[in-house]
Amino acid sequence: MWARFVAVAVAVAVLGAATMATPGVGRSAEPSADPVDWPSYAHDLHGTRYSPLSQINRGNVGRLQQAWAFRLRPEGGASLLGGTSPIVVAGTMYLPLGNAIVALEAHTGRELWRRPLQGTTARRAVAYWPGDGQLKPRIFFSTGAGLTALSAATGEIDTTFGTGGSIEYGGTPFSYPPTVFKNVLVIGATTAEMPVGPAGNSRAFDARTGKKLWEFNSVPQPGEVGHETWLNDGWKGRSGTNMWVWYTTADPAIDTIYMTLGSPSPNYYGGDRPGANLFGNSIVAVDANTGKYKWHFQTIHHDLWDWDLPAPPVLFDIKVKGKTVPALAETGKPGLMYILDRRTGKPIHGVNEKPVAKADVPGEWYSPTQPIPVKPEPLSRMIWDENDIVTEADTTPEHVAACHALLASYGGNFFNSGPFTPFFLHTPGDAPRASINLPHNGGSNWGGSAVDPTKGIVFVNTSESGSIGWIEKRDPKGDYGRGTTASTQAYDRGSLAGAGAYSSFSASFKTAEGRTMILPCIRPPWGRLIAVDGNSGNILWASRLGITEGLPKEKQETGSNNTFGGPIVTAGGLVFIGATSDRRFRAFDAANGKILWEHELAYAPMTVPISYRGSDGRQYVAVIGAGSGLSGPATRGPDGKPLNQESLHVFALPK
Repeated sequence: MWARFVAVAVAVAVLGAATMATPGVGRSAEPSADPVDWPSYAHDLHGTRYSPLSQINRGNVGRLQQAWAFRLRPEGGASLLGGTSPIVVAGTMYLPLGNAIVALEAHTGRELWRRPLQGTTARRAVAYWPGDGQLKPRIFFSTGAGLTALSAATGEIDTTFGTGGSIEYGGTPFSYPPTVFKNVLVIGATTAEMPVGPAGNSRAFDARTGKKLWEFNSVPQPGEVGHETWLNDGWKGRSGTNMWVWYTTADPAIDTIYMTLGSPSPNYYGGDRPGANLFGNSIVAVDANTGKYKWHFQTIHHDLWDWDLPAPPVLFDIKVKGKTVPALAETGKPGLMYILDRRTGKPIHGVNEKPVAKADVPGEWYSPTQPIPVKPEPLSRMIWDENDIVTEADTTPEHVAACHALLASYGGNFFNSGPFTPFFLHTPGDAPRASINLPHNGGSNWGGSAVDPTKGIVFVNTSESGSIGWIEKRDPKGDYGRGTTASTQAYDRGSLAGAGAYSSFSASFKTAEGRTMILPCIRPPWGRLIAVDGNSGNILWASRLGITEGLPKEKQETGSNNTFGGPIVTAGGLVFIGATSDRRFRAFDAANGKILWEHELAYAPMTVPISYRGSDGRQYVAVIGAGSGLSGPATRGPDGKPLNQESLHVFALPK
């Protein structure tokens, strides 16, 4: 039975909110880094990931070769995971190694200084503050519980910041570096995914003194606008709804920071939080100096899919009917892109509140509509039926047989209503009835977007995946993970894979050569790099991103999962991206999506690359190959233990 239905349309009012705020901070420290540097995670406050360098271009990128490399953890140890990226300012590269912060000569890799860390770990990135004329430039890193400042010149702890060089957050910890806006350091929150717990509020501190400047209530409190979207006191003690990604974006011209807030906890059951649940799954614009609310746009009302907004929006200007409009583009796990006026939060190319299906979980609150952009069209598949099952022409007979066996194990009784398909209640003894939901944990994830601000073209990588499952009453003995217990919520996700899991819509099988593989059961492509014209909202091109090496040679161009990394774009007309599990680092033609260069690493480059000009005048492109055990051959040290293989790889044209 291939059931479908559509709910009756009812508009959902999701209006503004309030904030806790204290007076702001002076604005004497302006961004001072040269644009040929890469001074922050996304290059600039607009988050463009755009380099104005063109020494490496369409005509010569095929000659790109590795200039130098740097082993991040030569002694082994825990992986830094995907997402770690260096920054470069005035010929010096700064990056975290987990157990240390290092500064390198950016054109040679020669180590300039190293700050070992005792009892803490620094991950993802560091933040650069250029000073204010009296105080010298600093490097900030997060200790989890607080922030520490180092001298950018020497790596010594800068004791003029906070108390002895550090401050404590005084609330929920955050493990990643701050966003630097003039003299303001903006920090998100790391919350466990449990219904009641620490607030996911964002906070800001003075980059000079460490003084707390403001805190924004990510769940509106009584008397604050938006509080009315939490019914039946669902706001009380609510956790989640946090800015958990490790950077955000801002517009210095209007002193505005754009926070992307994740879904409220718990992720898959919201019966104890009825209502649209602001500011969950929202872009929230606030005054950078005071934290005062300006506007918001909610991408999902009452999230039941764990579809956080993992990456901040990119900011750029577009032309609409001959007029220049300050815009932003936001992408997320559902595979939708929202292009908004960054002054007001109003959609530029249209967004419709479309009716969506509801399910039958006792006590659950289902939003009757969800916001779907008119343009661009969805970047990932959101509708599934039996015609989408992978075929032998796509992969292999063994894979196809495994996918049909997976479907047969559920009795052939599936539900998909397109975008925002809900999950139904399953009780012990019931015949399996599962929802198939796309894109599950796909769409655009941690990697986020890049934009060519000279053209208004946005580049984003997406993954295609699906899930099969239902909602079930929590088993007191079940392993649900994510910090929740049987006493904190009545229902959770489940599937034939067991309590606490939606079974991935993928199948495990053995190839004819005896190799075990797990591949999606939807037809390829499974990963794409997409260019969107922000001026018109139209998709310009979409190229397959990644290969599947275990398949026959003629069938390997499938695209592949690319959850962790993201693209950058350069004035040379190139889009550089790693992100895929096939270990390739690639350069695409920004005009048409054609692959112009690729380089195979020992380990997957699941990070955002950077490009910069070294002190020798040459343009470099750098990316980190991430993590022991992710891919590639195992390497062991003298003691026989596996060595962590995360390495920084830096490329340039031959001299």
